[in-house]
Amino acid sequence: MIDFSSPEFFSYAIFGVILNFIFSMAFGVYLSNNIGIEEMLLSKGEKEHQWWLSLSLVIPFAKMIITLYRVAILQFYFLDQGKSHKEFWVYLTTDD
Repeated sequence: MIDFSSPEFFSYAIFGVILNFIFSMAFGVYLSNNIGIEEMLLSKGEKEHQWWLSLSLVIPFAKMIITLYRVAILQFYFLDQGKSHKEFWVYLTTDD
């Protein structure tokens, strides 16, 4: 059972938040280096995030797993099929 009052739980939670921040920032920097910030702003859609995505900020490691999922989509679906980083950005920010 999880002991929410233990110092280890808070250590894991803080580590998860820090790791989430690092992964999210690294992915954002990677995309902006490959697409360009101006191009990202011009091609950004108006897609709203799902309601559960904001809840994932509370759960340690959840947002990091979502970011890694997006990295996997970028690699396997877009880059391996010869599509560009910009097409991934448009897919990520536009409603279909």
